[in-house]
Amino acid sequence: MKKREKTELLTTNSLFEKILNGGYPEIYVTKDIDREKFFESYIRTYIERDVRQLINVQDEIKFYKFIGNVAARTGQELNITDICKDIGITNTTGEKWLSILVNVGLVFLLQPYSNNVVSRVVKRPKIYFTDTGLSCYLSGYLDSITLEKSAYSGAIFETYVVNQILKSFANNGKDARKYLYYYRDNNGKEIDLLIIYNNTVYPVEIKKSANPKMDSIKNFDIVKKFGMNVGNGGIICMKENIFPIDINNNYIPIEYL
Repeated sequence: MKKREKTELLTTNSLFEKILNGGYPEIYVTKDIDREKFFESYIRTYIERDVRQLINVQDEIKFYKFIGNVAARTGQELNITDICKDIGITNTTGEKWLSILVNVGLVFLLQPYSNNVVSRVVKRPKIYFTDTGLSCYLSGYLDSITLEKSAYSGAIFETYVVNQILKSFANNGKDARKYLYYYRDNNGKEIDLLIIYNNTVYPVEIKKSANPKMDSIKNFDIVKKFGMNVGNGGIICMKENIFPIDINNNYIPIEYL
């Protein structure tokens, strides 16, 4: 993997403006584009072009609601039963529709890590929309200030970070699904992200803060049980510069992604 270099300093507001706009090129290359109309058109075209043949026409309204419900849960552990109850569809239908979103690249499922020596871990993946702008649009956020102050801000910040890491693997010609996991056990211990590469595990926490608490890495010792090498870990956050937490872990500014 190529070594990442720091980009320009992102203020919190400029970062959330970037998150709100998402990553579709048209948002940036088309002058005076109406963001809401762009995403409205994108969803309509997506339904008509890519999905109409895969679901019954009478289900389209519920499918719209399903996409919006998934977007509102980005960065969370997937609970397909709750989503289906909210929409009024069966679990079988919900699983089919989720598979469509994954297969066309609108959603990424981050799998939980487990092996023979790690027990009592959750089995459900975490769900991430692959474009933060579309996720924000579907969740009803219209400006970066409201987004930044909302209860959604932590989840969409995490979604942005995960997406940047996914792009990094893709740019290096690698399938991120082979290398990225998360950890959560039945005792409530969690690590946001595990990067497992060349038999080495790198634990990562993701915090929407310029000064995350040191105890954010309190669960990192869990990875010593995995039976592989343990690399340097860190907290990806809004600090301006890389700064050591301890001998093995660092605060990592988001600009390095």
